[in-house]
Amino acid sequence: MKTDRRTFVKTVAAGTAALSLPSWSRAAVSTDQTPLFRVYRIPPPDFSWTNAHPGVESLLFRMASSGRHFYRTNLSHPLGAPDGMIGAQDVVCVKVNAQWKYRGTTNSDVVRGVIQRILEHPDGFDGEICIVENGQGRGSLNNDTTSGCDGGTREVHANAENESHSFQWLVDQLFQDPRVTAYELDPIRKTFIANDDHVTDGYRTIQDVSYPCFTSPRGNRIEFKEGIWLGSAHDSEKLKWINIPTMKDHKDLNVTGCCKHIYGLITTWNEPLPHQDPSVAGQIIGQFYSLVRQPVLHLLDHIWVAHASLCGFPPDTTTRRDMLVAGLDPVAIDAWSARKVLYPISGDPAHDPDIPGWFRTYLLDTRDVLNANGGVDGGKPATLEEADVTAYHQDQRMLQVGVFTRGADTHVIWAGGRPPYRIEKDSDPAFSNPQVLEQALWAREYVDPGSASDGQNWYYHVYGS
Repeated sequence: MKTDRRTFVKTVAAGTAALSLPSWSRAAVSTDQTPLFRVYRIPPPDFSWTNAHPGVESLLFRMASSGRHFYRTNLSHPLGAPDGMIGAQDVVCVKVNAQWKYRGTTNSDVVRGVIQRILEHPDGFDGEICIVENGQGRGSLNNDTTSGCDGGTREVHANAENESHSFQWLVDQLFQDPRVTAYELDPIRKTFIANDDHVTDGYRTIQDVSYPCFTSPRGNRIEFKEGIWLGSAHDSEKLKWINIPTMKDHKDLNVTGCCKHIYGLITTWNEPLPHQDPSVAGQIIGQFYSLVRQPVLHLLDHIWVAHASLCGFPPDTTTRRDMLVAGLDPVAIDAWSARKVLYPISGDPAHDPDIPGWFRTYLLDTRDVLNANGGVDGGKPATLEEADVTAYHQDQRMLQVGVFTRGADTHVIWAGGRPPYRIEKDSDPAFSNPQVLEQALWAREYVDPGSASDGQNWYYHVYGS
């Protein structure tokens, strides 16, 4: 079988402690266009040797190559920068869709990969990663909800290569780490609390939307709008959230994706506006993102696309696409993904953001509310127009390599391709006489001891199988 690969080379200057972006860096993200990132041809993850997800890894490397770094750090790291997304002490809520099961829920393999990458923070992660969802009385982080379109069984059916790998399984069985927790919001959805109540788990409201306030399993008081309660004040910067929905058909609003996913953060109990009314859905969504909190990353799951069902069941209502799409504008991501992924599969005009209908209506309304309140991504206007978007694509089969130093050692890390990997180095950029450092490596990082301080410039090659 022919294997596609690409080799990336980086010069390591002797004694250099801080390296520039690795050689796979492209031009910086345009300040005029809305950036969107897509990884495709993602293989099923092989979790026998790592918790890393191949699609998540390639996506984060591709984003970093365009100046969007996952880690907030002052250390030299290909995925890190001082203005990165996730700090070492942050409390990170990972919002999943767990109102359904089967392929109507977020892919838990993707969530697994995101959690693993946070735990590998170069500064050492000492915060909390809390998986959250409000299924409005029908949710289950065990992926055993009775609203699964299968006759109301309590069987576990996660959207994963192994259907037993539910979100709760990730916490209880896989990671078994006090830094990795889960909190189901369904039990507190009918409880409303005052602004000065920092003990009771429940909801507060602002204008027409609500937001959760709760004490996490690790003891962090999370108040979604204000931040982390420290006892006398809030730390807003310490609270981050990552939005990981799956795009699919929806009976009332036509399409669910990044925008509508906040319906699992608000409470629909005694709500001021009917959330399933398409004429007001955009107002609710826009207010939540504008007035409560925007995520540091939208990561739209297209491993499976439920093109003809809300719950991702039966199987013939779903299609495998092995893609992830990410960015910071939920309107742009939903519109682009519907055009390029969902609508081409379904052929249903209700899934086309350019055809008048409920989907386009709530996207336009969300856009208008967001832009009236400062936009997205540090002030960019939200958009659903394809002409306003620059899409950056990454074939997962292609290797992306980064190099950094720690003391006297050189670290080589990569994403893409398939293991086992071969690593070579040479003082000649033409690789006339390469040294094979490792012939069959089942890892995502290699440390070359002493090579950063031996007075020699080195070039590195990484090859996938």
